[in-house]
Amino acid sequence: MSTAADVNVHLDHDYLREFAEPAGYLDFARVGPVSDVVARTLADGALALRTDPAGGLARFQARTEATAASAATLLRAAPHEVAFVTSTSHGLFAAAAALGGDGVVLVPRGEFPSNVHPWLRFQDRGGPRVRWIDEPRLTPELLAGLLDRDVRALTISAVDALTGYRAPLGAFKEVLGPDRLLIVDAMQGLGAVPLDVEAADVLACGGQKWLRSGWGAALLLVRDRIADRLGPGLGGWSGRRDPFAAARRRPYTADGNTTADTTRRPPQEDEPLPGAVAHTMTNPDFLAVAALGAGIDLLLSAGVESVGRTVTRTLGLLLDTVRAAGGDVLLDGLTPDERGGIGSFRLPGTDPAQVHAALAAAGLTTTVRDGWVRLSPHATTPHTTAEPLASALRGVRDR
Repeated sequence: MSTAADVNVHLDHDYLREFAEPAGYLDFARVGPVSDVVARTLADGALALRTDPAGGLARFQARTEATAASAATLLRAAPHEVAFVTSTSHGLFAAAAALGGDGVVLVPRGEFPSNVHPWLRFQDRGGPRVRWIDEPRLTPELLAGLLDRDVRALTISAVDALTGYRAPLGAFKEVLGPDRLLIVDAMQGLGAVPLDVEAADVLACGGQKWLRSGWGAALLLVRDRIADRLGPGLGGWSGRRDPFAAARRRPYTADGNTTADTTRRPPQEDEPLPGAVAHTMTNPDFLAVAALGAGIDLLLSAGVESVGRTVTRTLGLLLDTVRAAGGDVLLDGLTPDERGGIGSFRLPGTDPAQVHAALAAAGLTTTVRDGWVRLSPHATTPHTTAEPLASALRGVRDR
């Protein structure tokens, strides 16, 4: 059982001071309130665009390179293996578009829609067919039994958005082997708990939840080891060596007429750029990328392991409180290493909407999903939040 003394003891106080969300905010799986440094980055960037657009753009572009370096540290990758897109969905659509050809992609049923619709769309556009996995909790042993010669990839959430199950990515990749791709939606895991990110061949993750960086920018990781197995997909001009080559104007004379084109560039200049940027459609929102970089740097300064331990302990304390009130926890058998920052519960015989309303009246922000009340604290959630949770649940139970 987790106790109040276990929580927040290893977390740097400078990190804690960066945040100001209400103590009862337990909805990071929906949106993460941003830090002071992220808020300042966004405000300073907006002011720069208003007063010094050219200089501001140059600074943002330079910060994009710094953000790629920070993201590479977080993902244990090379900087060129990381690019920036608009959202997790955008990154997964890029992956689905790039993985053309016959075969099968395994998709767990119940995945968040961002990791379902890309594969459904592209199976009818030259991509692999979707084969559903109906197991509520995929394990390496179950995965091994699903593999055949048609399977080309597994796409899965690092942490399930409802159950909180933390996928054993390293074990999955070992089962898949080097010839099959592991594609990861890291939205509900990255920034909350440590992940086996080295195992991911392709990974997408937006900044608005556990990375606490707001909307508009997401990480797209494409490892060099599988780059040659992906086609151009959604890759647009931002991913080309010479983006103008495909439709370059013929030279003009002074009177506006065109001349014979004697200045054509070598074809190799229109090849894709190396790395993940080849799968981008256009330049990212540089301001959003700067905010994402600020959020990642703050996480790295606190330590991924320290943040993860605190999230795990805080969630453990909250789930112990739920159990003491007679609540049923979804996938209650998960160990701390098997659970991310998410736990869902319900009170037997009680409408989840009623429980949700009672928690809201007590100052606790949660989400109802598929008949379960979802709790998702962060490392900044105080342990004292367990007290109003216990009181609200007693009130509902005793009605």
